[in-house]
Amino acid sequence: MLKLVISQMSNQPIYEQIKNQIKKQIIEGSLKAGDGLPSIRVLAKELNVSVITTKRAYEELEKEGFIVTVPARRTFVAGIDREKISTLGLQEIENDLKAIVQKAKILGVDLKKLLETIERLYKGEEGQR
Repeated sequence: MLKLVISQMSNQPIYEQIKNQIKKQIIEGSLKAGDGLPSIRVLAKELNVSVITTKRAYEELEKEGFIVTVPARRTFVAGIDREKISTLGLQEIENDLKAIVQKAKILGVDLKKLLETIERLYKGEEGQR
């Protein structure tokens, strides 16, 4: 069952919120290969967003191989390659890290301190400094 929460206050475009939440549910396994998704129109109505917004989210998910639309216009979760997901995930992380590294350089944070921060966060020690 598809569970989406859209925030009008988020800096992230609504289509990206939809795309990322569906992708996350597929990766986590709450949406499985072959599961049907609501039509673009039905999803737009449920979320109170434009059809164009949901169409863009579905198009990007299809381009990335997470969903497939069959000729009768029904959309399903695609059978996904876990290695491909891992590669896509690493690409997304790398893109995020590029922005973080750039910000760290602008703020004068040295590499050692940045790596220590990443390691601390990775190990779940968010509250310790």
